[in-house]
Amino acid sequence: MAVQPNETPSDAQWTAIVDCDASQDGKYYYSVSTTRVFCRPSCKSRAPKREHVRVFNTAAEAAQAGFRPCKRCKPDGLRLPDEEWVDAIAESIRAHYPERITLDALAEQQHVSPYHLQRTFKRVRGQSPADYLLRVRIEAAKTLLRESAAAIAAVGGEVGMPNAAHFATAFQKAAGCTPTQYRLAHRAPNHSKDGDVHE
Repeated sequence: MAVQPNETPSDAQWTAIVDCDASQDGKYYYSVSTTRVFCRPSCKSRAPKREHVRVFNTAAEAAQAGFRPCKRCKPDGLRLPDEEWVDAIAESIRAHYPERITLDALAEQQHVSPYHLQRTFKRVRGQSPADYLLRVRIEAAKTLLRESAAAIAAVGGEVGMPNAAHFATAFQKAAGCTPTQYRLAHRAPNHSKDGDVHE
């Protein structure tokens, strides 16, 4: 009997997913709500939590429900171009830069090895995911320094760099000046030192 789209996995299906049973490939596909990815039953990625899993008859049904094909097991039989894939990773970094982001977490999210993600990202972007994340955080910090009256340490915290000394050092290395020097040089003219707006 065909499974209904978006159905929770049966015990047999769940066992096959956990065991990466290749004999079930093509019979159904499973999606993971937390990563928005869908896979073949044989996918070698770490088993998700059962409550996050839904089963589909076809790859097309999973895609129509808004899930992306897993980069590792390629359930749609197609390979996402590296440039497009790296763009999606960069977009995810930009969307979550204030949070703690690690290479391992990005790789887990994308269902690939950290080595493959690092190598491909660097080849396409010319910098590592960590370097890209730092650049995004520094640009966000520059905006806050120009437009807000928040303390330097608070600015660091808001962009995902809560260690004030580390933030100041990284900012100076990237921008060529300290956060305080940057703020003084680029402060919007309608802001005074204490953050009051003047006409």
